[in-house]
Amino acid sequence: MSTAPPFIDVHGVSLCVRPRPRPSARTVVFLNSLGSDGRIWDDVAADLHREYATVQYDKRGHGLSDAPPAPYTIRDHTDDLAGLLDALGIDRAVLVGVSVGGLIAQDFASAYPLRVEGLVLCDTGAKIGTAELWNPRIEAAQSGKLAGIAPTVLGRWFTPAFFEARPAEARGYLNMLARTTPDGYAGTCAALRDTDLRQQTAALKVPTVVLCGAEDQSTPPDLNRELAGLLGADLHLIPGAAHLPSVEQPQAVIDHIRTFLNGLDGTAASTYDAGMSVRRRVLGDAHVDRATVAATDFDRDFQRYITEIAWGGPWARPGLSTHTRHLLTLAILTALPREHELEMHVRATRNTGVTPDELREVFMHTGVYAGVPVANRAFQIARRVLAEPAPGET
Repeated sequence: MSTAPPFIDVHGVSLCVRPRPRPSARTVVFLNSLGSDGRIWDDVAADLHREYATVQYDKRGHGLSDAPPAPYTIRDHTDDLAGLLDALGIDRAVLVGVSVGGLIAQDFASAYPLRVEGLVLCDTGAKIGTAELWNPRIEAAQSGKLAGIAPTVLGRWFTPAFFEARPAEARGYLNMLARTTPDGYAGTCAALRDTDLRQQTAALKVPTVVLCGAEDQSTPPDLNRELAGLLGADLHLIPGAAHLPSVEQPQAVIDHIRTFLNGLDGTAASTYDAGMSVRRRVLGDAHVDRATVAATDFDRDFQRYITEIAWGGPWARPGLSTHTRHLLTLAILTALPREHELEMHVRATRNTGVTPDELREVFMHTGVYAGVPVANRAFQIARRVLAEPAPGET
C-alpha cells in the first residue's frame, strides 16, 4: 500500500488521492465523472493493481477534494492532474477517464503529449452536450437544488436492472451525487458546456481505445463512435451497462483495459505472457507457482501449450467477462465430468468472484441437461472445497 498522504496541494487546491505504487510497472490513472468521485473505479483499480501502479483521485469540486469557486475550465482540471502527477513523481501514465474525465484525459494528452502512454476513454466524447443542457444544471446547483435533480440524473448513470438488483448501491450513488458541492458541480458543468475538443482531439497521436455502456443515454454509443472515429480507435460496447460501466460491469471494463495495456506501443504481449497473466488471475499465484515448479522436461511443453492455447486464447478474449467464462467452465467440467479440474476451478472461485449461490445454480442447471449423478458429485466436491480455509487462514 502507498505511504503517500491522502491529500496533496496542487496550485492551492487540496486533492484527495489514492496512489498504489508498483515499482517498475506502468502507471494507470483514473478520472471520474461529473457528480462522482474516485470510488467509481474501486473494483477496476483494485484488479489492475495486481500488475500496474494505479492512481485514483477526486477531481476539484468532487469527493473530498477542495471546491474552488465556479466556474472551471477543462484546462483547470488538466493542470490539476499535471500538478498531481508531478507531486507523485509520475512522469508518464495511461489515463482512464469516464465522461468529463474522458475530456480531461483528451486535453491532458494534447497539453502534455510526452506524459501520456495511452488513453482509455469511457462513455465520453470530444464535445458533450450544449449550453441548453448545462445552463439549467448550473442554475440548479447554484440555487441549492442539486438534490432535486439528482434522481433524474442518476437514472441515466445505470440501467434499470442495476436499480432493481442493487438498490442499496443505487442509494449510495444518489448520495454521492446529491452531496457534490454547488461550486464543484456548477463549475464542472461550465467546463463541459464550454469544451469542444473535436479539432484538438483529431490531431492526437496516442494509442487509444473507446469503451461505452451499450445502454448509455448520457453519452450514447453514437457519440463514442464519433470520438473513436476522430482518433482512429476501436470502440467496444459494454452490454448491461449505462453511463458508468466501471460500477455496473467492472469485469468487462477490466478485461478491455487489460487487453489494451497488453498491446500498448504496438508490441502486444506474447500469447504466453497474456495467458500466464489470465491463468494467475483465475487460479491464483500459489497454484500457478506450484505447477511451474513441478513441471519437468517431460511435461513442460504441455504446461506452455495450455497457457498459450487455453489461457492466452478464449480466456483472454474480451467478448465475455472472466466471471462469465468461469461459470461456463464450471458447467462444462461438471457435465463431462472432469472431477480433478472441477475441484481446481471451484477453489479458483475465490479469485473470480463466483459466489456459492452462483455455483449452486450452475450445478442445478447442469443437472437438468447432463444428469443428476454428475451434478450430485459436483455438489460433493464443492462442499468439500468450499469448507477449506482460505489461503492465510488457520
